[in-house]
Amino acid sequence: MNIFDVIGPVMIGPSSSHTAGAVRLGNLALAILGEPVQEAVIGLHGSFAQTYRGHGTDLALVAGLQGWATDDARIPKAFEAVEQAGIKISFKIINLGDLAHPNSVNFSLIGISGNHCKVTGVSIGGGRVCITNIDDFPVDFNGEFPAILTMHHDRPGAISLVTSVLSTHGVNVAQMKVFRKQKGGLAAMIVETDQPVDDAEFKAIGNLPHIESVRRIQLG
Repeated sequence: MNIFDVIGPVMIGPSSSHTAGAVRLGNLALAILGEPVQEAVIGLHGSFAQTYRGHGTDLALVAGLQGWATDDARIPKAFEAVEQAGIKISFKIINLGDLAHPNSVNFSLIGISGNHCKVTGVSIGGGRVCITNIDDFPVDFNGEFPAILTMHHDRPGAISLVTSVLSTHGVNVAQMKVFRKQKGGLAAMIVETDQPVDDAEFKAIGNLPHIESVRRIQLG
């Protein structure tokens, strides 16, 4: 724990969970999509669904999807900004089940080039967040480090090929988590690194055997 866990983040809004955390969730969803948002359907669960207008959670999520920071003075004007930009935003109430965190949100995003992405995350307090699902794969990361997300076929050596590329280019792995639905099927891997993965490394990983897709996830 550090001093920011005690006093909370620098932010616009009344609640670190419902505003600062919501901005950060929007930031991460945008980073995972990998391009500006053209259309977003935002599903709100639990406490987010009950109080999102009063706490400015809707403004914060929309601000985050535009790449704004938690202390951006434009946050109260987030809807005006997306309207001017021609971005379509809609909200709906969802139920993720009794075991889901009460501050949960699901993004269904379409980017300007037509890329699609689904992201589920939770705001856990003090502006801290956790991404729990990407494109129907369970994951677990908080965006505090630069990261890459691979979708790869669950084959022997697939993971070591990725880490070998990073090692060859001097990129240190901070932590790594692998998720799969079944043995031998498609798997997801989050690799968090001490420094951003550059274009050459990113391309090399994308060209590896067994790699279906790779994304860079990095907040500005």
